[in-house]
Amino acid sequence: MTITQLKYILAVAKYKNFTTASESCFVTQPTLSMQIQKLEDELAVKIFNRKKKPIQLTEIGKKIIEQAKTIIDESQRITDIVEQQKGYVGGDFKLGIIPTIMPTLLPIFIKTYLKKYPKVNLIIEELTTQEIIRKLNDGNLDAAIAATPLENSTIKEQVLYYEPFVGYVSDTHRLYSKNLIAVNDLDIDDILLLDDGHCFKDNILNLCGNNSSGKQHSFRLESGSFNTLIKLSKEGLGMTLLPYLQTLDLSESDKKHLKDFEKPIPAREVSLIFHKAQLKMQLIESLKTTIDSVIRGIIAFNDVKIISPLQKR
Repeated sequence: MTITQLKYILAVAKYKNFTTASESCFVTQPTLSMQIQKLEDELAVKIFNRKKKPIQLTEIGKKIIEQAKTIIDESQRITDIVEQQKGYVGGDFKLGIIPTIMPTLLPIFIKTYLKKYPKVNLIIEELTTQEIIRKLNDGNLDAAIAATPLENSTIKEQVLYYEPFVGYVSDTHRLYSKNLIAVNDLDIDDILLLDDGHCFKDNILNLCGNNSSGKQHSFRLESGSFNTLIKLSKEGLGMTLLPYLQTLDLSESDKKHLKDFEKPIPAREVSLIFHKAQLKMQLIESLKTTIDSVIRGIIAFNDVKIISPLQKR
């Protein structure tokens, strides 16, 4: 049994096709098939049911695949240990970022990071918080940027910054005349929200608490886009709340609709998170240091109140 053979069976389990799996492993299909057959012969079991289309795992094959994932993950940690000891900052670095942070934070730091660490191959995915946690635990992500706290025993968190909430109201809205808005001014029935799966929605629901007028509206929307929420708010269909970085690129006319909160300003905590067994600490520290250096001059808010993204029970 070899590490290479285990990588081959993982590829077939992923793609459910020998040809596609061989291409992903950069070997010919006969080579991959032969090595998998050798492994099956050695174990005296069938890992795959080749009669099924697409190819399926046998019952014993499912158990073997789970163990193979663990073995491959642990074997890769040997390289991580050596590189950490040498202080080497390079290689693949798989990073997940939640959708409400990706479009605003990534352009701020990515160019600086790649210039400073040219040997790093940064692989970035936009993922929900739940997808990030799953991938961190499965070893398919090295680190992620998400709203915290998560209160997950397998995940470590390093705070990057606190991002204030900002109100966006039309000139016909009841709060437009106010210089500063208070949390008690909010009415959850009057706020346009992101759809389920976005933790910023949970932030807002936790912020508003029981603040509800109880009025039934003929219009209700949950969108995946801040831009959509802004456009509908301008049409007088409700107000919305935005994370501070989202407001920086608004037009001057749109910025006239922004309303800051009274202190303590409600804010979300944004952190760099990773599995507690993660060994690529040189890479994680390089990312944290870079983001710290560029974000410090953009967000310098004090007297904030952190609103948790965790759903209240």
